[in-house]
Amino acid sequence: MTSTTRTASAAELEAAFQQELTTDRWTAAETAYALALLLRDAGAWDTSREWVRQCLQLLEGFPSDTEEQVATRRISVGGVPLPTYLHEGVVRERFGELA
Repeated sequence: MTSTTRTASAAELEAAFQQELTTDRWTAAETAYALALLLRDAGAWDTSREWVRQCLQLLEGFPSDTEEQVATRRISVGGVPLPTYLHEGVVRERFGELA
């Protein structure tokens, strides 16, 4: 059985990010990660790099001493899968030179 769930567009995720940025910075960091991944996979390297930087900047404001502190709240954002844990090391490992 295949999934019929549509992956959100970059524009849809960007709109969600802008709203989240004012209400929940952690959720915004998750969405920035999803945008970076979506755009990287689409070959939009420069734009992906911008979202990686945005994600890293948002993550700087959160503690990362325990797994509970870095555990993602969602499995995916707009159909884009998130890692179980989100912190600088994960972002840098997943995006390599884009980070």
